[in-house]
Amino acid sequence: MKKLVLQNPSYRYLEQSFKEWLDVQGYAPSTVYNLPNHIRELLYYLEKQDINNIKELNIKHIENYYQTLKERSNQRRGGGLSNGHLNKHIQSLRKFTTYLRKVGRLEIPEINLKDEETENRIIYLTVEEIQQLFKATRQAVEPRERVNVRTYEAIQARDRAMLAVFYGCGLRRTEGVSLDVGDINFDKSVLHVRKGKNYKERLVPISKTNLKYLTEYVYDHRPELTNGSKAEALFIAYSTTKRMQGQSLFIRLKNLQYQTGDQDLIEKEIGLHTLRHSIATHFLQAGMKLESISRFLGHSSLESTQIYTHVAGIPIEKAQPFNNIKNYDSIQLSEDEL
Repeated sequence: MKKLVLQNPSYRYLEQSFKEWLDVQGYAPSTVYNLPNHIRELLYYLEKQDINNIKELNIKHIENYYQTLKERSNQRRGGGLSNGHLNKHIQSLRKFTTYLRKVGRLEIPEINLKDEETENRIIYLTVEEIQQLFKATRQAVEPRERVNVRTYEAIQARDRAMLAVFYGCGLRRTEGVSLDVGDINFDKSVLHVRKGKNYKERLVPISKTNLKYLTEYVYDHRPELTNGSKAEALFIAYSTTKRMQGQSLFIRLKNLQYQTGDQDLIEKEIGLHTLRHSIATHFLQAGMKLESISRFLGHSSLESTQIYTHVAGIPIEKAQPFNNIKNYDSIQLSEDEL
């Protein structure tokens, strides 16, 4: 429902203000991106009910709106909305009413909607879907206003480097954001994670294909984005020549997702961490040993890694063959496969 158009200027402003509030509060980029989209549906519903001032909103309106969501069909796949999707709307409504109270826009009590029952599961992409994301970075260049062909090609190379880091090297969002060019040892094909979780450092091997993407970006295209500055950050925003933050990288990933044109892939609510989940799952499906995956991801214990055995549908005792993390290059996507 992202194509809904709000006619009420105050509602459009409210949606943007809610998004900025989430960002200031420090919520994850995926939350900042998705929750306002869900709230747009509520505001659109209110317009249709001739409720054009947010001060008229009450709990009964929200309950009636949620009932329409439960009865609404899934526009892409048919049937109703999944319980997981409904829960995301409930989360959005809770955060939105909290926002209204916190900023003094409306004194409204906490909503009393119960979460729908769901199975906890990790979202990950298939190898084929990862291939589609890489292919999206090769689409024909369409120069835009104030963005020339060379800059656009540099952005595409940066997108490939982004996938190489978050999928190919399995980095967490903050780890990838914090990377500097000097953290990549191109001679030894190793990436130095200096700002890991709980301040732990680790060395991550880089596959031949991903090293190629990083090399091309750093040496052939990144100078186009730095514009002569001495920026150390790996991922540079072309408009500011400053370090890209998680929200900006997340938006680039979402752009690639939509550019694939695959409706099933577009339907998935993915983020940078989805790429990390994906490589871990693919390793396990390929038979890599849990201990090796755990070291690769920087987990402090095997318990954190064992969640992927349920995702991949593989008994823990059968995830044994790969004994050396350096053998992982044969699992990753090759240039020919892309």
